[in-house]
Amino acid sequence: MADLQDYLKQLEQLDYSKLYDSDFFLTWEKSLDELKAIFTAADALRYLRSHNISTKQFDSGLGISLFRDNSTRTRFSFASACNLLGLEVQDLDEGKSQIAHGETVRETANMISFMADVIGIRDDMYIGKGNAYMHEVADAVTQGYRDGILEQRPMLVNLQCDIDHPTQIMADTLHLINEFGGIDKLKGKKVAMSWAYSPSYGKPLSVPQGAVGLMTRLGMDVVLAHPEGYEIMPEVETVARNNAAATGGSFKVTHDMKEAFADADVVYPKSWAPFAAMQQRTDLYGAGDFDGIKTLEKQLLQQNADHKDWECTEDLMKTTRDGKAIYLHCLPADISGVSCQEGEVAATVFDRYRDSLYKEASYKPYIIAAMIFMSKNKDPRAVLEMLQKRGRSRFGI
Repeated sequence: MADLQDYLKQLEQLDYSKLYDSDFFLTWEKSLDELKAIFTAADALRYLRSHNISTKQFDSGLGISLFRDNSTRTRFSFASACNLLGLEVQDLDEGKSQIAHGETVRETANMISFMADVIGIRDDMYIGKGNAYMHEVADAVTQGYRDGILEQRPMLVNLQCDIDHPTQIMADTLHLINEFGGIDKLKGKKVAMSWAYSPSYGKPLSVPQGAVGLMTRLGMDVVLAHPEGYEIMPEVETVARNNAAATGGSFKVTHDMKEAFADADVVYPKSWAPFAAMQQRTDLYGAGDFDGIKTLEKQLLQQNADHKDWECTEDLMKTTRDGKAIYLHCLPADISGVSCQEGEVAATVFDRYRDSLYKEASYKPYIIAAMIFMSKNKDPRAVLEMLQKRGRSRFGI
């Protein structure tokens, strides 16, 4: 097993200087070295905590969380990450703020940031809105810092937007890195990022888009599978194709789930709403057309029902590489016969992979902590070494 010195040596070989004092919006906006540095820092922080060494580098400060969509794993992962580094978390409840009374984004961003070191935002439901809002917040605090209003500029972490879910996909990938024995071992591995049936509609596109956007960066052979009419954003497909061409991997779209699963090393069956429908939904909400939204919902539920055979079953899993592909899911999954009558995955498949899925999820707090850590430290290697030498116990004597 690697120890802290191994992680420090890995960091020494990478150029991550631009991570300092930066935000994290989309994985494909970061260099490969920068992504590797975050993976390495996450493992290093996990190593220290597992050896009962405190990683609290902040004596005070806030992590501000703003969730515009429901969340369990990401909400608690953000809180855990902030706590790991010594920050307290304050959730911004827009319903209890002055935002409803017309307070501007610029004003809100500055008012919550007087003693904040990080702002985490989840805004994933409306096409063209979430990522743009995050940039507006980031620009506002940058201006506040330049004008001397803020004593420090809080960095921003994208906890899921309409385009990407970087903390989730990087946690998924770190799980694969550790399962396969290194990031270099991912090259050439086949990934089936597949749509799967759900009895609900309107699930964000950011997970499949994040998967094809990141895993093609690592030279993996990524197959995006979905029924006709369930396309993702075309610009993200372009990102995936360009990544694959640059790394020697591949990117393919198929309308056949069986084709995607055949000899796959990794499968990720997950429901999402069609890009065109999400655009329409955004326009209807913008126009206040709630009758139109109800009509769209009925249409999409019927459209989903036409593809109930898109389920991750035991028979389908047997067609993967040696019948032992790693099964990924961001959770919660729609489990047939458990959480719903018919869903994304058969109960026996989910139960067999339950421990692995929970382990996959456990990487997210460390990924978020690493994003914050790398942004806040000009010399993260020195800080990691200091934390180890300081040797303060996380608990006990």
